Amino acid sequence: MKAVLFDLDGTLLPMDQEVFVQLYLLELEQNGPKLGYGAEKLVQTVMAGFELMVANDGSMTNEERFWELFLAAYGGERAKHTEIFAKFYENEFSRVARGTSPTPLANEAVQVLKEKGYDLVLATNPVFPRVATLERMRWAGLNPQDFMYITTYENSTYAKPNPNYYREIMRIIDAKPEECLMVGNDVQEDMSAAELGAQVFLVTDDLINSAGEDVSSFPKGSRQQMLEFFLALPKRE
Repeated sequence: MKAVLFDLDGTLLPMDQEVFVQLYLLELEQNGPKLGYGAEKLVQTVMAGFELMVANDGSMTNEERFWELFLAAYGGERAKHTEIFAKFYENEFSRVARGTSPTPLANEAVQVLKEKGYDLVLATNPVFPRVATLERMRWAGLNPQDFMYITTYENSTYAKPNPNYYREIMRIIDAKPEECLMVGNDVQEDMSAAELGAQVFLVTDDLINSAGEDVSSFPKGSRQQMLEFFLALPKRE
């Protein structure tokens, strides 16, 4: 094995996904008028943008897909809108952290794998800009420099659960599917990497299984068991 890909939300950053989304939308709604967008329309536009990014077909980045929709709704200059959103993610977005429960196990797991010589990727669904992803990593107690690659809406042209999202990562890090381990808590989004031949580990603490799939065939366990699984891995030669 060459590389370990980590999901963030619900995996390295413990959370209830529904609570996180509710708090995020609440901040958008409450700050929309101050940002100059209005409340209800901003929430609807951002959610529609997320849906478009999840359905992206690889013909443009998720960032381009999002702003194509946003500018159609609001007009104006993209650079100005981007600046406004960056400030939101650097400031008001931090209040969403109250919906998370960071654990030292996250950084412990990363350090164990780093010391064993594995390439590490933060394979979080790339529907947020880098500034928002780095903020969530900070909540989780993670150092971005420990990861060789971090997926964000700027550098991705697909999103989970599309297997092409994983193909894109593997091409960039120059790794074959069988050389990769994907670790995540969402059966549909994270375990889809197994379709390509990647190894997987399903984190069960904040398990999401919206389709009710049979997970008996997946290696799985709590975050503590995840750490123990990593401790048992051989050093990379």
